[in-house]
Amino acid sequence: MTAVNPVPPVDAEKKSWGSAAKAYLDRRAIIMLLLGFAAGIPILLIFSSLSLWLREAGVDRSVVTMFSWAALGYSFKFIWAPLVDAVPLPILAKLLGRRRSWILVSQVLIILSICMMASVNPITSDNLTLMAIGAVLLGFSSATQDIVIDAYRIELAPTSLQSVLSAMYTAGYRLGMIVAGAGALYLADFFGSTEAAYSYEAWRNTYFIMAAVMGVGVVTTLMIREPISNQVREVRQSSDYARLVAVFALAVIGFVMVFANFGAWLPETESVLLGFLFETVHLAVSLATALIIGVALVKVGLVQKKVAYSTWIEPIADFFRRYGKKALLLLALIGLYRVSDIVAGVISNVFYQDMGFSKTDIANAVKLVGVVMVIAGGFLGGILAQKMRMMQAMMVGAILACATNLLFILLTYHPASLSYLYLAVIADNLAAGLASAVFIAFLSALTSIRFTAVQYAIFSSLMTLFPKVLGGYSGTIVDNMDYPFFFAFTFAIGLPILVLIYLVDKHIVIGSNDETEDDLTRANPLLTDTNEPPRASE
Repeated sequence: MTAVNPVPPVDAEKKSWGSAAKAYLDRRAIIMLLLGFAAGIPILLIFSSLSLWLREAGVDRSVVTMFSWAALGYSFKFIWAPLVDAVPLPILAKLLGRRRSWILVSQVLIILSICMMASVNPITSDNLTLMAIGAVLLGFSSATQDIVIDAYRIELAPTSLQSVLSAMYTAGYRLGMIVAGAGALYLADFFGSTEAAYSYEAWRNTYFIMAAVMGVGVVTTLMIREPISNQVREVRQSSDYARLVAVFALAVIGFVMVFANFGAWLPETESVLLGFLFETVHLAVSLATALIIGVALVKVGLVQKKVAYSTWIEPIADFFRRYGKKALLLLALIGLYRVSDIVAGVISNVFYQDMGFSKTDIANAVKLVGVVMVIAGGFLGGILAQKMRMMQAMMVGAILACATNLLFILLTYHPASLSYLYLAVIADNLAAGLASAVFIAFLSALTSIRFTAVQYAIFSSLMTLFPKVLGGYSGTIVDNMDYPFFFAFTFAIGLPILVLIYLVDKHIVIGSNDETEDDLTRANPLLTDTNEPPRASE
């Protein structure tokens, strides 16, 4: 079965350079810039900023990189995305709308999670456990925010504008990362924490300030309007929603209990490969347990089979109906497209520190100039996605993303050289921004408007699952080999993606969502100080 596209594919519509650039002034693009900023704050508070905090606190490098698993919520968000799509929040849904209410609740949870992490000094094993719990909660809350913002973006504008919205979202996201990355490092230095003289109070104050910055996202959510969606929702009783949540909660409890205890049964090993395989089994058994619990609860009648099917299964079935067996090829491309730069990025800050750069050097080059380059790459990717065929732009992004990792090998032969640092950082981040913007537009084109939150969550979860699991072992790989081998490895694993892009381009037409533009009456959610109705062209 092949995909049916009732409208011309996205690639068929070409724009002039001027009209392509002018689209960035659209008010919907500005909305995504602000929401992207809110989404960009939490991620580095789990990854690089947290890794430097832990290293200054004396935590082993292998343990520091394993903290990246706290962000696996981003990779498994497709599990609870159906609940976010189906369950309206009591009271808030009527006041704000379904999408805005979920965004607001997730932002409040993000703020609470950051405050929890700020309240813990990770110098002892017990405190390190509490820090891990806070990081996991932050990953879960941030992933939930991403679920709803992605659905909001797709419902906000037609497919032809998605590359622009994704580029603006990426720009906002990276600005948020500047604040949570370079800003956090500047603040930690300002408050008096260094590698030689660790200060918990400095990092505590830094994280409290980051929690306050999330207020920008809260204000934005309260000011924008709910998008008008053509999504058809089944009317259900409150008890159906409660039962769905109960099934999910019990399955999560089963997952946590197995994940916390099953690892003790696995043998210890110093082999990187065996360690990775054991942890894969560990994760697979925990997920299988959660799935078995969920299926069993449906079978005993805790929730109606019809309700469970329409919530969790129908969005997946819809994707396979549209693309048939070729859907597997698309899923392989989605799951591997970002593997090269994500795996390399997990250990990047530790690498810079090991190369002899100070936190100020890292903040200036990586968290400031680098992020500006990501934003520039995102804008370039958004324009290319309008000017080139989608898969051509995807190919350009994939080649640049893996090839620029080779520059870090050059940096290992010139440690503490700011010139080589800036060369590697500028090229790598420009490529990452371009690839990211093009890829988001690609995923949006695959998403059905009937299942925006669920299908996009599945795609974006799959995008990061394997890279993040593998990235958790980046520190162990470096410890057992060396940095040149590691970055050569990240380059090599990016090469098969080029073949996947070629096959998708040859066998699958990537077009609009499965509805025509006339069927998708998109809102123009302007700021609430205006009552201007949506334009007919939108």
